[in-house]
Amino acid sequence: MKVIELLSADCMIMELQGTTKSDVIKEMVEKLYGAGRINNQETFEAGIIAREKQTSTGLGDGIAMPHSKNAAVVKPTVLFAKSSQGVDYESLDGQPTFLFFMIAAPEGANDTHLEALAGLSRLLLNPALIGQLKEADSAETVINLFDKAQQTYDAEQLKDAANVDDSSRPFVVAVTACPTGIAHTYMAEDALKNKAKEMNVSIKVETNGSEGVKHRLSKEDIEKASGVIIAADKNVEMARFDGKHLVNRPVSDGIKKSEELINLAMSDSAPVYHHDGSKDSAEEESSSGSVGSQIYKHLMNGISHMLPFVIGGGIIIALSFMVDQFMGVPQDSLHKLGSYHQLAAQLNTIGGAAFGFMLPVLAGFIASSISDRPGLVAGFAAGALANTGGAGFLGALLGGFIAGYVIEFLRKILKGLPKSLDGIKAILFYPLLGVLITGAIMLVINVPMAAINTGLNSFLNGLSGGNAALLGALLGGMMAVDLGGPINKAAYVFGTGTLAATVATGGSPMMAAVMAGGMVPPLAIAIATLLFKDKFSKKDKDAGLTNLVMGFSFITEGAIPFAASDPLKMIPSFMVGSALAGGLVGGAGIKLMAPHGGIFVIMLVNKPILYLVFILIGSLVSALVLGLLKKKVVE
Repeated sequence: MKVIELLSADCMIMELQGTTKSDVIKEMVEKLYGAGRINNQETFEAGIIAREKQTSTGLGDGIAMPHSKNAAVVKPTVLFAKSSQGVDYESLDGQPTFLFFMIAAPEGANDTHLEALAGLSRLLLNPALIGQLKEADSAETVINLFDKAQQTYDAEQLKDAANVDDSSRPFVVAVTACPTGIAHTYMAEDALKNKAKEMNVSIKVETNGSEGVKHRLSKEDIEKASGVIIAADKNVEMARFDGKHLVNRPVSDGIKKSEELINLAMSDSAPVYHHDGSKDSAEEESSSGSVGSQIYKHLMNGISHMLPFVIGGGIIIALSFMVDQFMGVPQDSLHKLGSYHQLAAQLNTIGGAAFGFMLPVLAGFIASSISDRPGLVAGFAAGALANTGGAGFLGALLGGFIAGYVIEFLRKILKGLPKSLDGIKAILFYPLLGVLITGAIMLVINVPMAAINTGLNSFLNGLSGGNAALLGALLGGMMAVDLGGPINKAAYVFGTGTLAATVATGGSPMMAAVMAGGMVPPLAIAIATLLFKDKFSKKDKDAGLTNLVMGFSFITEGAIPFAASDPLKMIPSFMVGSALAGGLVGGAGIKLMAPHGGIFVIMLVNKPILYLVFILIGSLVSALVLGLLKKKVVE
């Protein structure tokens, strides 16, 4: 498949009407939907927005390449769009964006499709093509320009085929990679190749894209190279570069700062990379972002690995309670609920086995995010000690960070050991010393953390009436502030933390408030599109059913496309209803024994009918506020 086959006259916008980033994304997604290239606007748009949250696809020089490999894509397509005025797309160079290429790849895209998409990315490095596209006045002109550019590119590739075999020139190797692996990976590859050609330098570039690893660097390539360039936003295989001068930067630097990277790789100023079987020192060099963002990243790594244990184990434990309730338990044996009948006891054992890993997994994967695999053993030990020592969720969370930074400390003090001992560090020194030091610290901090944990649990168990309603309203409202962002995640983490201490006693009111608050925004959208038909476009009304399903499934992110289109009206509307639902749930003492599932775990709520009523009340209030704030839409 040629690149030209991904372009179509019915998927081009020769003059965008949108003036903001969210507007142009929505406009391009609507065009793809209208052309039949995607079958669900909300799903595809959510994928595009999720990719933008990782890093802007505004590459600079007036170009943006939003892209998503998405289940909603019917046919692989590249939509071309122009804005003569320019749009603030949060580009890497801070300048307006004029040309947009929205890449839609099916979730099961084969190598042929992915190679074609990669080819498009490479063509966009041609400044002559970019200039001509800015002046293009018809879809046919755009297609012809790409066709000619492809022919020119193919001819140049044939001429450069022997480039890496020219021993008279300096030689460097590079690896490019981005999380999606569709655009930036290949743009960085060609930018480095083109700049190396200008500088009379031979280069071989390995790409780690969606089509897999291509042009893999051999042992001979690496030995021959004077330096290594890593232009990547995801982990790549690093052990093979031990002892080489290595520059590790984001993939965007491979596109925008290719000359600087090549010069650094060829000079002695680039640090020599040493692999010790654990975390790559090059990753430390390339780490970026504020302290807060780094802490958040480590925390989310622990939470994401912990949740399957909490969800699977917690729901099975809750089922054991249901079995006993269904089969009947004498009044004087209610304390044995979940273990009275044989089936219930077996379920409780199975669920408890999975749920018991919650704190060790949380701490272990926080530590591994900080210090890679050596952090796992110290982190798991810290989580287990927090569990047995009564420090609970907060103790395990703190223990994960302690374990990770203990390993980092050990890495620094053991750095001076002879190179011959590198192999034994990861399998002996780090596990032994890491567990010993982390364990000693945990034994000390478990005492105050256990007191804090006990006090917090007593506070939560003692909450009733107005106090419970107030905390429930706060947590419910937080779920609607950023719809899956850091504030939403903070509320959810707090809810699951309380669940850990209450699942054996009937569940957590705060977890119930969190889930109720998270279900409201998409449900409010669904209700509003039914009540206020004149205030939503046809495609928004079509999305109402989708949001109904997402809301009842506790997928708050379903409301993101609506919030992105008009945040000043949408977000406050969501917060009002979510806070109301959370407050009603908290005030009524409703408890939930599962950390996820929406209506699919409704029987794990102690007052299921009342719980659903409160969620619907919050959703209805949000919908009414939204209807009052929104203006009528003229189709």
